[in-house]
Parts: sequence; structure tokens; C-alpha cells
Amino acid sequence: MLKTILSKYKFSARLALTLCFFLLYSFSYAQNNQDFNAFADSIINLNIKDYNKLEYAIYKNKYDTLKMRTLEQKSIAKKYPQGEVFANIMLGNQYRNKSLFPQAEKTLKHALELSEKYNLVNFQIVTLNMLGVVYRRQSIVKDALDYHQKALRLAESEKTKNEATKRSIAVSYNSMGNIYLELKEYDLALEHFNKSLKIEKDLDNKLGLAINYNNIGIIYEAKDSLDLALKSYQTSLDYNNKINSTVGKIICNNSIGSIYLKQNKPELALTTIKPTVALAEKTNDKFYTGMAYINLGWAQNELNLLDEAKPNLEKGLDIAKNYNLQSMESDAKFQLSKWYEKQGDSKKALDLYKEAVTISEEISGKNNSQYVNTLRIRYETEKKSNQILELSSANKLANAKLEQSKKTTYFLILGLILFGLATFLFFRQRQLKSEKQILRLEQDMLRNQMNPHFIFNSLNSIKLYIINNEKENAVYYLNKFSKLIRKILIASTEKIISLKDELETMDLYMNIENIRFSNEIHYKIQVDEDVDTESIKIPSLVLQPFLENALWHGLSPKKDDKFINLSVSKTENNFVSISITDNGIGRTASAKIKEKKLLKQKSLGIDITKQRLANFSKNYTENFELMINDLYDSNNQPSGTCVVLKLPIIPLQKLRTA
Repeated sequence: MLKTILSKYKFSARLALTLCFFLLYSFSYAQNNQDFNAFADSIINLNIKDYNKLEYAIYKNKYDTLKMRTLEQKSIAKKYPQGEVFANIMLGNQYRNKSLFPQAEKTLKHALELSEKYNLVNFQIVTLNMLGVVYRRQSIVKDALDYHQKALRLAESEKTKNEATKRSIAVSYNSMGNIYLELKEYDLALEHFNKSLKIEKDLDNKLGLAINYNNIGIIYEAKDSLDLALKSYQTSLDYNNKINSTVGKIICNNSIGSIYLKQNKPELALTTIKPTVALAEKTNDKFYTGMAYINLGWAQNELNLLDEAKPNLEKGLDIAKNYNLQSMESDAKFQLSKWYEKQGDSKKALDLYKEAVTISEEISGKNNSQYVNTLRIRYETEKKSNQILELSSANKLANAKLEQSKKTTYFLILGLILFGLATFLFFRQRQLKSEKQILRLEQDMLRNQMNPHFIFNSLNSIKLYIINNEKENAVYYLNKFSKLIRKILIASTEKIISLKDELETMDLYMNIENIRFSNEIHYKIQVDEDVDTESIKIPSLVLQPFLENALWHGLSPKKDDKFINLSVSKTENNFVSISITDNGIGRTASAKIKEKKLLKQKSLGIDITKQRLANFSKNYTENFELMINDLYDSNNQPSGTCVVLKLPIIPLQKLRTA
């Protein structure tokens, strides 16, 4: 379509339009890259020490290898070891998920060296567990179990166990359970999964619950308790659906499909597994992709869809060989053996069966079992010895305290007083530093309030005008958009601006947002004659969150007759009153819509605005007031929302001068 439109213009017009698209794309890409650079700088400046808090702060960016390399480089430059170690852990995990095990091992061992060098215990525990998973995926049982026991020993030695430590203990128990499961030590495996499950329940960690229920299902499946296994897999799938875990869904669907096959329900198995293959391909996780292909081939084999079964089984076998996944290779050869048996090629079937058995015996051989038992006994012995040493030390300490003299007691009291004073000063200094950080973050969030998503959608709307050859609309809104961006950039560098500038900025913002509502919203500003908007100062961009809420939570779900009225009046000498009224669906209906959404994101816009208003009011004689009123019609039905913001207008400095 675009090619047809462009052919109507001269070469110069085509060139201009092409340049326009190129600039828009470049701006979007640069903005995204620039955003993470600024975000990484903010994270480093906050100097987060705790692994859990750092993981929470970085959130979904941790899956982007380019961003993690950026974080690593910036952390090295600014001497922030936590960021450097975290980036290497995330990169190692991505290598592992793509079954690039040598790279995963190298990266995670580098993370382990750094965490030991800088004594980052929480990071060290996580890294040890991740290395254990890398070796477990390759069926290298000895090294896998060794790393997990080191992680567990280190985590349990921590006197104060925070959430990150507890999660690491749960991961260790779960991973060790998987190793025992692979060695067919089912009772030991179940014991470790139940220990992990208890911790995950206490932490309300749905991902951990999903993983453990799936593993318990594997034990039931191995013991031929297929109904119990299916129940555990379905419980795991429920948790994965709640957190929308793609990998979790793939694992559960593979497991459920396997149960259906063992229950002689190949049609149900095929229905479950077939869409899982495409889903696994998208994740690029070779481990679960190979598993999905093998299960799909198995189901097709059972249904005598032999032409379709063999290519899928061979794909699974190729993945297993290429990435040294021995357990998977054994499964693939076993199913291919059955395929050749159905084809009447008994020799080939027998050869493949023998190869599958040989690989299986190598994985769970006698030496591995002996090593596992040795490690388990050694770990339990060391644990009891440490407990005895701790009890002995505690007993000596108690006796020493009983023998202290009065003089020691006086010194202790004096020391406590000094310690209390030092603690007070320390926490006061820390509080001041925290307040400074909050203000800096507030500025960052203020500058980003309307940037990536809003700008991208605005440019897309203007692009549609260009594509549809609506030149006047495109120029009109592009002009509005450029003015808005300029005002935002100016406002973001200033703590307060005039009410006049704020109203002009909001008018531009509403003009741009209205494009996406097909100009259905009637927006009107009313200012009383006795209000001098140039002399009244307010925090910059303070009205935008309320207008955004009115648009997207109040008016967006409504079909027609949409309006927003913004009025400014001076009801009292010390205050200016700003009200924003919409005729949307109301807060109750909006909350119900939000509750139905799978992804519930908490908006911080209003909370940050309140904090900014509180800081702003400190320099004025009165405090601000914010009221949000639900509106109802004559039939007592919700008819909209009215936000009333009363801002002080007499500064303390002016009062002192008077």
C-alpha cells in the first residue's frame, strides 16, 4: 500500500518521506538504548548490596544479554562489584538456557571468582547453584551435586537468613532432589523436594512452587502412580499460568503429554504436546525444545503416524547430541528403536535400544551412586560437627558473661551509650542520603513520565496520517508533538513552573493523546478571571498523572460522549483550586477491569506526585490538599470522577518579608 502511495509523488517527496521514517526509527532505537544507560547509572548510584533487591530493580532487563553486558561494563568502570557479578550470572544463565554449556560454565565461574574476591555471600550462593544446574543439565552428577551442596552449606551457615538466602536454600534442595531423581533415588529426591516446597510456600514464591510440584509429579510418574503424577503436573501448570511462565508451561505440557501416553491416550498427548513444540522453539531453550520434539515423535509413533514421528525424533536426537544432553539422547534412541521395530527393522531397533540402555547406565552408574552417598554422608557429618562447635562456643560465651565484673558492666553500659549515639548518627546520615536518593529518583521518573510508550504511540499515530496522505493532520500534530516534547524537556529541568506553562503543556498533551481516541474526547480548560496563572507557581508536570488516569482508566473503556474538564479557581486567598472532571466509568468499574487482567502493574504516578507536592508545600504557609471524588447520576450510577487539587500560593519567604 505504501509503495502505491509513494509512486504518486516526485523523487524529492519520496526521499523526504523515507528520511522521515528512518529518523523516527533511529530516534526510537536510540531512546531505548539511552534509557537503559541512564537506568544502569541509576542502579549503580543506588549501590544496591542485596542480590534480591538488585534482581527486583533490574526486572525484565536481566534477560537481555546486550543490556547485561552494558551493566557489566559500567559496573567495572564505576567499581560496583555487585553489578558486575549479577550481570555475569544472568549472562551465564542465558548461555545455559541456550544449552551453550562451555560458555555458561566459563561465565558463571568468573562470577564465582568475583563474588569470593569481594565477599558477596548471597551472590556466591546463587552462582554455586547456577553452576550446579549447568552440570546437571549435562548429566555430570558429581560436579552438579558438589556445587549444590557447597551452596546449601554456605547458605545454612548464614546467621541471619534473608529472603534471598532462603530462596537459595530452596533452590539447592530442589536441584539436589533432581540429581537424586536422575539416579532413581526416589525417596531421597522426594525428601529434598518437600523441603524446598515448604520454604517456597513460606515465601509464597509461585515459580518455586510450580517447579517443585512438577518434580514431585516426575517421582510419582517413575513409580507408576500416574493419577497422582497428573495431579501434581496440573497443579504446577496452574502456578505457571498465574505467573505466565512460558518455560514452565512447556515443561508441564511435556510432562502431562507423557502421562497421557503412558495412560494409552495418544490423541490427548498429541493435542497437548504439538503446540508446545512451537512454544519451545520461540524460547530458544535447546533442552526443552529437544524434549518437546521427542515427546511429539513418541505420540505420533503411538498413533502410527510414522512418517511424521521419525523427523521429530531425529530432531530431538540431534539437539541432544549437539548439546551433550545424555539423558535426552537415551530417550530419543529408545523411541527411535520403537519406530524401527514398527517398520520391521529388528536389527536397527535392537542396536538403538542397546545404545539407549548403555547411555542410561553411564548416567546412573555405580560410581555416581557411591559418590552421591559419600557426599551426602560427608555433608550431614559436617553439618552436625558445625552445630556441636556452635553449641560449644555459645556455652563458653555464656560462662564468660557470668564472670564479668561490675567494672566491665559499667564499661559495657558506657559502650552501649556510645554505640547508641553512633547508631543514631549513622542512621540519621543514612536517612539524609536516602532522602537525597529519593529526590534524584523522583527527577528520573519525572523525566521518563511520558517518554518511551507515549512517544512511540504518538509517532505511530502521526505516521498513520503520513501513510494515509493526510498532510495537514500530520503537519498539525507533528507541530503539536514537537512543542510538547520541548516543553517536557524544559519542565523536567525545572522544579517549579508557572501555572500558565503547565496548562499549555497539558493542552498539548491532551491534543496528542486525543489522536489515539480518534478525537472523541472533548477537553476544555476554564480559568477564573481573578486567577493570575503567570504568577502562580506549581511543580512541573504535576497534572499529567491525573489526566492520564482520566484518559486510560475512566474514558478508555467507555464507548461515546467523552469529556474532560479542567477548571482553575481561587476559592481561598491562600490556595488555588484545580479540578479535573471526567464522565468515565468510575473508579469501581475501572478496578474490576484491572483485576481481570493477567498482568497487574501498579502505577506509581499518583504516589510520586503526592511526594512531590509534599516537598513543594514545605516552602509554603499551607499544605496541599488532594481529593478524589466519585460522581453519580440521578439513578445513583457511576458517572465519572472528579480530582480536586488545592495548592498553596503564599511562600514562607513572602510571609516573613511582610
